[in-house]
Amino acid sequence: MDIWSKEKRSEVMSKIRGKNTKPEMILRSQLFMKGFRFRIHKKDLPGKPDIVLPKYKTVIFVHGCFWHYHKDCREGRIPATNS
Repeated sequence: MDIWSKEKRSEVMSKIRGKNTKPEMILRSQLFMKGFRFRIHKKDLPGKPDIVLPKYKTVIFVHGCFWHYHKDCREGRIPATNS
């Protein structure tokens, strides 16, 4: 059972960003400094990849800590309810 009402749960989940997350911004910054040029969030490709390197015909999907938790990561954890 959820500890919040449907309205509160909806409000909380709406604040979780899907674009321009911190890991994505760090990767984009590093790629740009290395001289790679790219497009972001291309809507015409399946899955809307986070970063597209057209010259290399490569796409990059960046998975953040909230959805895909990592070992020893403070941000990512299995939910206590509905795990």
